[in-house]
Amino acid sequence: MAGGLLTVFLTYMLAKISGQSTTISLILAGMIMSSMMNALISLAKYTADPYSKLPAITYWLLGSFANSTYGTLRLVALPMIVSIIVIMLLRWKLNILSMGDEEAMTMGVNPVRVRLIIIMACTVLTACSVMATGIIGWVGLVIPHISRILMGADHKNLIPASAIIGGVFMVAVDIIARSVMAAEIPIGILTALIGAPFFAVLFRRIGGNTR
Repeated sequence: MAGGLLTVFLTYMLAKISGQSTTISLILAGMIMSSMMNALISLAKYTADPYSKLPAITYWLLGSFANSTYGTLRLVALPMIVSIIVIMLLRWKLNILSMGDEEAMTMGVNPVRVRLIIIMACTVLTACSVMATGIIGWVGLVIPHISRILMGADHKNLIPASAIIGGVFMVAVDIIARSVMAAEIPIGILTALIGAPFFAVLFRRIGGNTR
């Protein structure tokens, strides 16, 4: 969690070098930090014991529920619950932010401050999830778009719908991962195989406008 918060903090500070914290500057800063962190992961893999540590690191990077326990759940439950409460309390401000920073400021909402709080809460949620299960990609891209199609853009309904649909999706993928082969397939592989084509179809359908 500390590593996740530090990375997001550095990303946010890097984005502000240009004098602003717009979505584009945050994305570009995120790409830079992502490249640096991937290099550090590669360094950790290169220096790890090839007989014990390296397989564990590789398997964790693929993502799986196999090693998750109730002890892990107890460890991450409190920070995740607090983060969810923060996001739910700010759900109406997220609706305002979706109209743009200028409109948000005219309605008395500080977009920079609200965006920073939301980013921190999402970082805690993501860091806890990754700590418990490893890296499981594409869920955060695909599920919110499905929820938006089904429930609309109001975050009052969108946030709970994303949580429920995402949970159902992960349970379904986990069942598939444990059933199709004798050895369990890492969930991250299946979510990428399912999520990437689906997102490509969705991207084509909405004409590239993912806002």
